[in-house]
Amino acid sequence: MDPYLKYMNWQRARTDEKRNERKGAIYKAAFTLFKKSGYDKVSFNGIAVEAGFTKSNMYRYFSSKEEIFLNVFADLFESWVNEYSKQLQTLEQDVQVETFAYAWFNSMLSHPRLLDLMPILFVSLERNSSFEQLLKFKRLAMNLLYSTTLDISRIYPEIAGEKAFKFLTLSYAATANYWAATMQSDALKKIYQLDEFQALKPDFEKDLTTSIEIIIRGLRAS
Repeated sequence: MDPYLKYMNWQRARTDEKRNERKGAIYKAAFTLFKKSGYDKVSFNGIAVEAGFTKSNMYRYFSSKEEIFLNVFADLFESWVNEYSKQLQTLEQDVQVETFAYAWFNSMLSHPRLLDLMPILFVSLERNSSFEQLLKFKRLAMNLLYSTTLDISRIYPEIAGEKAFKFLTLSYAATANYWAATMQSDALKKIYQLDEFQALKPDFEKDLTTSIEIIIRGLRAS
């Protein structure tokens, strides 16, 4: 190889490595703030300060808080999809619905950072992001989930195509909702200690697995 080209490739590799390192620092800072304060209370400048950047330096990597969140979420989401697909590949056709439901539950529980951000995606982000930002994210999600729908269809042939995507959207919404319910204030915890409210007390494992079972049975029957 031409020595100059080799030098340029080395320089580019060093530059890419440094860029990824800095983006990683931004991701970490953003996740910390989103989890601590919620999406709406976090600012672009606040993320810059937490990451040790100036606001102007941040603009070299991201254009907005929304773009940062979507990138953080996309990385966590991709990691979960890959792991969940591997779990599905171990399940036989027409496996018991309870077993299938626990595969979903366990895959989610092993990705707590994703769980923490899921409610934010529904409540705040999708109302504030631009068309272009959401389009890019939705296309990424669709591409990632396509292989998962094939795994689901192999396990339950009655759930194919749009039905498989419907399972994912319904199960995702249930997961976000039930996980959000676990984040209780001290006052709410006291309420659930009262006998009259025991029936309403959230139970993430029971609530989520029951919902997944109902969704699967409904889609198979429809």
